[in-house]
Amino acid sequence: MITIKSPREVETMAAAGQIVAETLLLVGRHARPGISTAELDDLAEEFIGSHPGARPSFKGLYDFPKSLCTSINNEVVHGIPSRERVLEEGDILSVDCGVCLDGLHADSATTLAIGNVSDEAQRLMLITREALEAGLAAAKADNRVGDIGYAVQQVVEAAGFNVVRELVGHGIGTSFHEGPQVPNYGKPKRGARLTKGMTIAIEPMVNIGGPEIHTLGDKWTVVTRDGTLSAHFEHTVVILDDGNQILTVAPAATPA
Repeated sequence: MITIKSPREVETMAAAGQIVAETLLLVGRHARPGISTAELDDLAEEFIGSHPGARPSFKGLYDFPKSLCTSINNEVVHGIPSRERVLEEGDILSVDCGVCLDGLHADSATTLAIGNVSDEAQRLMLITREALEAGLAAAKADNRVGDIGYAVQQVVEAAGFNVVRELVGHGIGTSFHEGPQVPNYGKPKRGARLTKGMTIAIEPMVNIGGPEIHTLGDKWTVVTRDGTLSAHFEHTVVILDDGNQILTVAPAATPA
C-alpha cells in the first residue's frame, strides 16, 4: 500500500535517516583490510542503539539475523555479517543499513573500496552512484516510477553494465517495505504516479556482467550468477512538488 506521510512523519524519518547516514560513515571509517564484517556490524548496532528510540530495521526483519547487510565483490545484497568474512585489499563492500526511529524507517546503502581497488571496480562504483543521482533527479511529483527506472537504466547501460531486475527499490515508512515498487529499469510515464509526501527508497544494484542473480544456501546472500562484481547505492527520499528531499544524509554530508 502507498501511504502519504505527514510533515511530522517526514521529520521523524529524516531523523532516522540521519542515524543511518552517520552509521554508514562510521562503518566507512573502519572498513579496511583485516576487519571482519561482523565487527562492522557490532559497531553499527552499538551506534544505532545509542540513540533513544532507535533500533536497527534489519535485525529480525523476515528473520534476518544482523543489523547490516554486508555484501562483498560479486555479492549483490543481503550478505550476512560474519566473523569469518574478513575484508581483503582490493575488495568492494556494499553496506546496507536501515534504522527504525519511533516506528518509522529509513534505508540507505553505499559501496566502499577496501584499500586500493581495480580500475574496473572504481568505474562500477562511479557509474552506480551516477545512476542513483539520475534516479533521484527523476523523483518528483507527477512523474512515475518508470521515470526513475528509465533514468537509472540509461546511465547503467550506456556504461556497458547491467541493472539487476529481480530486486527493486520500494516505498518505506511505518513498514520497511511499502508500495510502490521502484525498479531500476522501465519506461517513462509508466507505473505508479509519484505524489507529494510519498517516501521511497531508490537503490540501483548494478552488475559489471549480466543482470542474472541467484541466492546462496544461507537463503539470504544474493550473488551475480556469472561471478562478476556488483555495486549498490541507495537513498530514502520524500517526494516534493519540485523534486525531493533526501532523508538519509548526515549534517554537512554531500548527498549520494
